[in-house]
Formats: sequence, C-alpha cells, structure tokens
Amino acid sequence: MGGGVSLIGGGWDAPEVYGPLLRDAGGGRIGCVLVDEGDGAEQFARYAGALRRAGECEPVALPVPVGGRFEADVLVQDGWDGILVCGGLTPAYQDVFAGCLERLPEVLAERGIPYAGFSAGAALAARRAVLGGWLVDGVPVCPPDTAEDLEEVEVRPGLGLVPFAVDVHAAQWGTLGRLVAAVSRGSVPYGVALDENTVLEVDGGTGRVGGRGQVHLVRPASGPSDGGRAAGAVVRSYAPGESVPLGQPPLP
Repeated sequence: MGGGVSLIGGGWDAPEVYGPLLRDAGGGRIGCVLVDEGDGAEQFARYAGALRRAGECEPVALPVPVGGRFEADVLVQDGWDGILVCGGLTPAYQDVFAGCLERLPEVLAERGIPYAGFSAGAALAARRAVLGGWLVDGVPVCPPDTAEDLEEVEVRPGLGLVPFAVDVHAAQWGTLGRLVAAVSRGSVPYGVALDENTVLEVDGGTGRVGGRGQVHLVRPASGPSDGGRAAGAVVRSYAPGESVPLGQPPLP
C-alpha cells in the first residue's frame, strides 16, 4: 500500500535498513512518529542520526504524548515524503494509532507515502498486531523481560499494511517463540520475526531481506487441528539478499 512498506527489527548498527524508505521517499521530509515518554527529543535525535547516516533526507519529529492520539491527516496537510513509525512499548503505539487504523493506510495510499516501521512500528504494520506478552495459558513462550508490560501474549488490531503478523528483536530477545505460539494457536494467520539490524522490504506477495540478520517466516503446520487451532507451526529463515514468499499457501 502507499509508496512501499519496510519493516525493521530494531537495532542501531545497520543504517542501511532505512535504505528502502529513503529510496521510495526520494530523500525528502521523513516524519518520525514516536511516543514521547518524556525523552522524545533525545529519542528523535537518535532516529534522525540513523536516517542521515543512511542517506540524504530531512527527518522531522512527530511526537505524540503517552495517552495521546496520532492524527493521520497531519500527513495530508504538510506534504511528507515518507513516514517512520519508531520504537518503544508496542501497546503504547497501538493506543496512539487506535483512532486512525483505517484512515492512516488510506492516506498513505492516496498520497503515495512510503511507510517504515522500526520495532514497535514494524509490529503495528500488521492487520493483527502482536503487542507483547510472554505467557500462553500461563506457559512461558519467550523471556519475561521481552513482554512489553504484558503477561499473556496479546494480539490487537493493527494498521493492516501487511496481512501477516510481525515480531521483532527475534535473535536478540528470543521473541520467535512468541510468534510461533501466536500462529500455532490461530491468533494470527502467519507471520515474520525480524532480527535486529534487519529490514524486510514488502512488495506484494514477496519480501526482500536486507541488513545484517535474518527474517524468520512462521506458518501454520499442515495436519489435523486441535479445537480449531493450527497443529503447530513451521519456521523457515531467510538471509540478507534472499526473497521471502509472503503469500498464503503453506510451506511444503
């Protein structure tokens, strides 16, 4: 949708992960949407520095206070060339965008504005967004310090820019297990887990891996279901330069 979608798994060591955004935006003004928990200026400076290391552009801060709401029509009024939705607590980002889950994709498509999501911003791009949590029915599926202030794994509506779920910091935080659990129980149809310093550039039913880590595609396993849930999940990992099949058919 819009001018392109790229999903970044977090990390600060690979400025090239912003390359698809800057290419699709033609440089220009990049609106950096971030949830401001009191350190918004400091956080924006970090993203602005990363973007400028990736290429010529004009990063502009679009902070939203905790509990506030992002207004998608801001992107219509001021003529933006690209948008980067930054990282932080994923539930806080979902709350900030809750009032424009339909309007924002419309604006991006109408204006041809490319979208990049970093960490929380990548998770929020999904139609069904995995917000966090570390337990499924009380059973641990990932480390508790990756839970985003949630206990049970929680899925809420996202922006619907991509049809699959997204989890991030996969290798570094051990979050692949959370996505496997979400797919296995049918909470999301399928998904990708992104390592840090890694970008997945989405082009219809295909994605291309860039950066320095891997993208892990998680699909439901074929076989009998249990109470309507998938019978487990199948994981396949893709390295930089490889293409990821993102269509619906199950893996062989």
